[in-house]
Amino acid sequence: MSFTVVIPARLASTRLPNKPLADIAGLPMIVRVAQRAALSKASRVVVATDAPEVREACAAHGVQALMTRADHPSGSDRLAEAVDLLGLKDADLVVNVQGDEPLIAPGMIDACAQRLADSPDCVMATVGHALDDAGEFANPNVVKLVMDAAGRALYFSRAPIPWWRDGAGAPRGALRHVGLYAYRAGFLRRFPQLAASPLEQTESLEQLRVLWHGERIAVHVSAEKPGPGVDTPEDLARVRALLGAEVTK
Repeated sequence: MSFTVVIPARLASTRLPNKPLADIAGLPMIVRVAQRAALSKASRVVVATDAPEVREACAAHGVQALMTRADHPSGSDRLAEAVDLLGLKDADLVVNVQGDEPLIAPGMIDACAQRLADSPDCVMATVGHALDDAGEFANPNVVKLVMDAAGRALYFSRAPIPWWRDGAGAPRGALRHVGLYAYRAGFLRRFPQLAASPLEQTESLEQLRVLWHGERIAVHVSAEKPGPGVDTPEDLARVRALLGAEVTK
């Protein structure tokens, strides 16, 4: 199996301005993410950005970066442009690692790519993790997913699904969705031309467009809990403490 990791990165962020360049234990966050992804089995790791400052930070630390358009409505659209710039073939596998996941597990990246490689009937793969905390199950910021018998996604939601009619809290088998995606490059090229779906707009979850148009998403259920991402200043402080301790070991 061979795959490319692409990390979309844009400077605009309402909750944490200039997030990709935030210092974490002496390195910009986007560099931390790329270095973490490079520990996977990816054949190459590329940052796709619209900001010269991000490209320069990557170049200073030996990370490949591509300049993409600034008007992309989503990270998937930016990935689609990156696929063309990299000259990837339609059958090639691409893993989208979010630019705010400096603690992403390299093994989880590999497992997501392998899940797609093993699923010829699917255009994408993603990751789920067991969810047993009642508060997180009810939290709309924690995306849940349900699967069919073959391990393909049936639905993603901010609502608590599946709803436990005869019990309370998170039912046995509930899954948190982890925002890590593997794609076939040909589908990434096609994705921006697919009309947005009503479900996608209601839930504000882009992956629902894929299901709406009848495509399949394979799910790798990970035994490993994902590390914390960075969305807020509080998240950044938490990750700085974790990585700072790791660096000084």
